[in-house]
Amino acid sequence: METITWREYLGNAIRYWEPRRILYNLLLAAIVGAHFVRALPSSRSALQLDNLLFLFSLAVLANVAYCAAYVPDIFAQMSTVRDSWLRYRWIVLLIGLAFAGVLTHFWSAGLFGGR
Repeated sequence: METITWREYLGNAIRYWEPRRILYNLLLAAIVGAHFVRALPSSRSALQLDNLLFLFSLAVLANVAYCAAYVPDIFAQMSTVRDSWLRYRWIVLLIGLAFAGVLTHFWSAGLFGGR
């Protein structure tokens, strides 16, 4: 039985999740952009400093929320279901993308006045 260190669990999680953060951010940016374009020309009035700072804060919080995936990932890697987890953790990614996309849709619709 091989012994895997905490460092290897964390390294494996980082190697998996961090490249996918780009996809996550692109998806959220595309949703915000689509809402902005759809609500033109009235959405231009939302481009005020306070709204841009609010949007920036939401983007930072979305990336903090993305880090939540590390907790179940590392614990699952440390468990007896590690091999299955490594094959199927992409499902957690898809669920997270869908959930973040839905939240982004509603926040963007509220910010830009679209539905």
